Amino acid sequence: MVEAFNKFLPLRVTVVCCLLLLCSSAMAQHFELDSDRKRVKIPFLHVRNMVLIQMNINNKGPFNFILDTGVGVMIITEPALVDSLNINNKRTVKIPGLGEGGDSEAFITSPLNIDLPGLKSHNVAAAILKKDHFNLSNFIGMPVHGLLGYEFFNKLAVEINFVDSTVTVCRPADMRLMKKGTKIPISVEEKKPYIEANVTMYDGSSMRSKLIIDLGAGHPLSLENIIKTKGLPDRFISGNLGIGLNGPINGFISRIKEIDIGGFKLKDPLVSLPDGTNTPRQLAVKRDGNLGTGILKRFKVVFNYSENAIYLKKTRGYHDKFEHDMSGLEYYGYADDHSHVIISRVEPGSPAYDIGLEKNDEIVSINFKPVTKMTLEEIDELFRSRENTSILLRVFHDGKYDNVILTLKRRI
Repeated sequence: MVEAFNKFLPLRVTVVCCLLLLCSSAMAQHFELDSDRKRVKIPFLHVRNMVLIQMNINNKGPFNFILDTGVGVMIITEPALVDSLNINNKRTVKIPGLGEGGDSEAFITSPLNIDLPGLKSHNVAAAILKKDHFNLSNFIGMPVHGLLGYEFFNKLAVEINFVDSTVTVCRPADMRLMKKGTKIPISVEEKKPYIEANVTMYDGSSMRSKLIIDLGAGHPLSLENIIKTKGLPDRFISGNLGIGLNGPINGFISRIKEIDIGGFKLKDPLVSLPDGTNTPRQLAVKRDGNLGTGILKRFKVVFNYSENAIYLKKTRGYHDKFEHDMSGLEYYGYADDHSHVIISRVEPGSPAYDIGLEKNDEIVSINFKPVTKMTLEEIDELFRSRENTSILLRVFHDGKYDNVILTLKRRI
């Protein structure tokens, strides 16, 4: 049986400001359009609430990168790229606290030649982790090589359209080329965008919250200090919320009554509540949490850092109910092709727990369909589809194959 993968990642990886400072340079790192282009459209894959684009680096590739407003520098998470990209001019730095024990290390590169159709990169360097602590490829179910953040957004107007899975970019002066929505002010601090929103809890209390706009976070919303100030809500489930500097971020998932973002009022969104045991000691920018793709995907979103603004326009998914997993399972794709689905955690008291599924069990088929013919995204959708739905699983458990019936149950 394979070794357990215990780092489920519904949140974007948080590699904080130490890398940002290490990669900063006097030369501006950014992308710009080719001189003969006014607008460029780039397709992306929307997988497990992540936006994946393909690009070549130093004439090699293509490589899959998560487009992520929550990181201040480009991060390469696949250590093997050091050799395949022929990076000779690099230096090694220690990253305090990264991973499960002590310091880790990364290479800081000289500027890379990054090829995206219709765009040119200028002085964009990267941090290459010497060890892949985050296993993004297993979480996504396909190869993922890194994260692209601030450098992509700082000099361009960037539109994310989740309906047709395209990223459209233009110069800020040519914003008229985009079908803009409602303009909402933001601030860009330490290379990350922040927005203020009104959050209404289920006890009726409201608060003004400063949130990172985090395109690389799969959840709808995370609030970091609620447990300390208000305690836990009446209904919640525990979970592994993601990966931080020192390993898994533990906490709880619940709901709030409403979030108001520039007049857009979304009802009953899911909220992640870290328990505070694995959060940075000191934040570069004081914040209350982050706004993730679980909410952003309900809009067409335009980022314009030069204007300190985003534009939001409702799309067809705006009124969809926020649903969480109803099985109690966390799982990942294992093997070179990520085709084996391994259970990494079973929530106590959940439907999966009640029928005896355990960590390290392998899901072989679902409703007679081999998981090798399914994506992790399709499995996610099935497990949060409809309460009281019965699903037939074939699993490899305790050295033998079993067929079990899993009946979905809404837990929050």
